[in-house]
Amino acid sequence: MDWQTLVDEPAVIAVAVLALGLVVGYLVGKLNKELLSAAGVTDAVEGTPFERTAQSLGTSTVEIVARISSWFIYGIAVLTAIHIAELLPTDAFWANIIQFIPQVFIAVFVLILGFIIADKAELSVSEYLRGVKLPEVAIIPKVVKYSVLYIAFIIALDQIGVHVFALLILLAVYTVGIVIVGGYAFKDFLVSSAAGIYLLLNQPYSIGDRVRIGDQSGIVQEVDLFVTKIEDDSEEFIVPNRRVFEEGVIRIRS
Repeated sequence: MDWQTLVDEPAVIAVAVLALGLVVGYLVGKLNKELLSAAGVTDAVEGTPFERTAQSLGTSTVEIVARISSWFIYGIAVLTAIHIAELLPTDAFWANIIQFIPQVFIAVFVLILGFIIADKAELSVSEYLRGVKLPEVAIIPKVVKYSVLYIAFIIALDQIGVHVFALLILLAVYTVGIVIVGGYAFKDFLVSSAAGIYLLLNQPYSIGDRVRIGDQSGIVQEVDLFVTKIEDDSEEFIVPNRRVFEEGVIRIRS
């Protein structure tokens, strides 16, 4: 067998393609890692549960994404080599695999991105509502987080060809449920916010006034959309604005 005949052997070509795919996959993964780090992804995911889990496994979010891009190239190389070696003669199977691999890659990427966005959304909402001292508010960041994750999960499943119509119906039911249950559970929150708007616009009392609301009295320290903070000696009272309307407010004149 001469050199030209050896080169033309499908098995040899398949091995060469596989070797080339391994090299290209490694280089693509390394390049993606550097690009993601330069784009600030490392800082963006710092402190998130996904990043903490990755670090506990001895890796990172950036490393996982870079490895996925490498595995994508490896998978293409392996399937190409199998096809060239004629181990799988069915062209239809090959076409389906080629179509399926990018979908899996996108699905995994969507899930990772969903975790990052969900964590950031939870932190942002928590920070925004940090000054609200109503117990019902604590659940809002969690609702936002898991809503984002659910949507990312649906998108990922849709990418790999799973019928998500039933999940979309469940999402609609979930949304309606959130509106109905949330409206009932957060009625005090909504009433307090409406009362806060009225107080901020009309200002029946202001910071520095001594007032009595129900059985609590003191000097007004802060009035925001949801609560009124009053202080008396060493005690600070945080009064929901709805109580101002329910129990009334008395301004004490010295």
